[in-house]
Amino acid sequence: MKARVIAFYLPQFHEIPENNEWWGKGFTEWTSVRGAKPLFKGHVQPKVPGELGYYNLLDPEIRERQAQLAREAGIEGFIYWHYWFGNGKQLLERPFNEVLQSGKPDFPFCLGWANHTWSRKTWTKYKKGGRQTLIEQTYPGDEDIVAHFYNVLPAFKDHRYITVDDKPLFLVWAPLFLPNPAHFMEMWNKLAVENGLKGIHFVGLQGGPLRGYKETLDLGFNALNWENFYHAEMKASWIKTYLFPKIHRFYTSKYLLKKYHYKDIISNCFTDIDKLENVYPTVVSNYDRSPRGAHKAVLFYGSTPELFKQHVKQAVELVQHKQEQHRLIFLRSWNEWGEGNYMEPDAEFGRQYIDTLREVLE
Repeated sequence: MKARVIAFYLPQFHEIPENNEWWGKGFTEWTSVRGAKPLFKGHVQPKVPGELGYYNLLDPEIRERQAQLAREAGIEGFIYWHYWFGNGKQLLERPFNEVLQSGKPDFPFCLGWANHTWSRKTWTKYKKGGRQTLIEQTYPGDEDIVAHFYNVLPAFKDHRYITVDDKPLFLVWAPLFLPNPAHFMEMWNKLAVENGLKGIHFVGLQGGPLRGYKETLDLGFNALNWENFYHAEMKASWIKTYLFPKIHRFYTSKYLLKKYHYKDIISNCFTDIDKLENVYPTVVSNYDRSPRGAHKAVLFYGSTPELFKQHVKQAVELVQHKQEQHRLIFLRSWNEWGEGNYMEPDAEFGRQYIDTLREVLE
């Protein structure tokens, strides 16, 4: 096994009453994707889906086809974003619940807790209400911690659930947001053992300055999913600021648009931190948040399957010395169309990113 590639999976592609209320009837991520505009010469927008079309995730056939494409890419499984806001409040849970209850697709999965408040700034090009909070992430206490555990326990016990060292993998999007991470993990580990599991393999997602990686590990997480995009953007910014200052000032002052060439990002994306046994690196096919944020966005441009191939090769080399169970690489993402990081076929490249990933992993 060269690497265990797990792809983030966004369940935002179906209607829910809350989104209809906040953004208008029929709103899904496709609303943003369809409405995207090119912001400079050579900027490819809107992104148009290929063979899967503008799908609805409540369609079980679509979920089966997604799983088949992911298998073809060599992806081990999906990490579904899971929203638990406290006091039992969830959103976008229906696609995963249907996967769990139906047993289909028979494709591995795990959960990532997206523990953050939703506000209107998420889709900043929709200028209604500024930063108004839509739904707040709360941490009510021990009773809620127990309720949350038992909500996900059926998933943990499913034969498809992805494990590390025989423990279900559970990722926390913002580990530093937890009021008492050690207490939360201690309670869940205790409950896991009481319910026939060997514990939980907790992974914290962390990015930002390089010195920050220790913060999450010091909290007691088993491992870290490390995102080096901040570091890579700082390196790419140095190139623009000092080698092309006029261009840099033009874009940042006029548009507030932060754009970086994909090749500059992947050239600076990995560090020695990614080589650590308990650090799982991140690969990205591209990143373009302009469908959500218009000019107030960060984006990479110039991604190609060949550059992606170089990027994945580097990541695979980083994990080769690790124990087989720990050769994890998180792929961002399977279907984040509104942020431009997706593996699903599109009108520009078809299945080429899928074929490229499979080629490297084989």
